[in-house]
Amino acid sequence: MRDVRVHVAGPLHADMTLALPGQAAAHVARVLRLGAGEALTLFDGRGGEWAAVIDSVRGQQVQVTLGAHRAIERESPLAVTLLQALARGERMDWVLQKTTELGVARVVPVVTERSVVQLDRERADKRHAHWQGIVVAACEQCGRNRLPELLPPARLEAACAATQVAMRLVLAPDASLPLAAALRPLAVTRPEIALLIGPEGGLSERELAVANASGFVAVGLGPRVLRTETAAIAALGLLQGLVGDLSGP
Repeated sequence: MRDVRVHVAGPLHADMTLALPGQAAAHVARVLRLGAGEALTLFDGRGGEWAAVIDSVRGQQVQVTLGAHRAIERESPLAVTLLQALARGERMDWVLQKTTELGVARVVPVVTERSVVQLDRERADKRHAHWQGIVVAACEQCGRNRLPELLPPARLEAACAATQVAMRLVLAPDASLPLAAALRPLAVTRPEIALLIGPEGGLSERELAVANASGFVAVGLGPRVLRTETAAIAALGLLQGLVGDLSGP
């Protein structure tokens, strides 16, 4: 049977007994139909995971007891901050899910001039909570025991100014420097990398100038124009393949 992994906000510790939170409990009881005596793996996002056993299932209430802590980490040696322009509905969900699976360390949703989605404070808070759920579910699925940091939406100017990592890259269709060429010298040093992805319609010339003034170097992903969600996944996959951990140990 496959390993069933559940995120609990915690903090967790060995030998503690707890009730799984509502959505997780419903999934275990109603969807997976697990019962007393069956095994789970719990993690709280702070590192490592715990073996756990179900004590009881009553309706949608699931009681579990934690066993030993396992110091297992599946984080990439490459810390990538993704500055992702807001995309519509499922496209943004898709970016968050797949880049979490690919090992992204931090995601900053970015509001740009051509962003189709515009969020007021209330909607931004709701979307952030929804996106956090996407990230948690992706970690449960892919085996990560640490949650990537998900920042609140920020305007492009503020997001660029706040990014101070060693290498800053922005995807641009007409860039003369291929992304792969920019990465090849970094296989040994593996610096922190920030990657800015524009919206449907691309970044404006003014926004590219803002990014450049903040130290972002324009790089390309080939001759075809990719959708914003495709670009994020393709670029992060290339990053992890060349200087991360997709190429193996």
